[in-house]
Amino acid sequence: MIRRHELSDAEWELVQPLLPQPAFGRPRLDDRTVLNGIVWKFRTGVAWRDVPERYGSWAGLHTRFRRWAADGTFERMLQAAQAQADAAGDI
Repeated sequence: MIRRHELSDAEWELVQPLLPQPAFGRPRLDDRTVLNGIVWKFRTGVAWRDVPERYGSWAGLHTRFRRWAADGTFERMLQAAQAQADAAGDI
């Protein structure tokens, strides 16, 4: 079930290949769950500490958000979304 502030399957298929893959270390929380938590935080406007636990710890979400922002992951997502919209004639 997709909740109101979460990514649809089509949105996930667009951004999933753009996420960096961990090279080593312990297994981490599912990327889709984390990204849904980040999206939920920004769509609702709440503080990081108020993101529901179903998305993982707020500190883990914030860390992953900072990491993805610094390495250009969100920029690549935006470019992919813009390219898809342009190809569909929506821009």
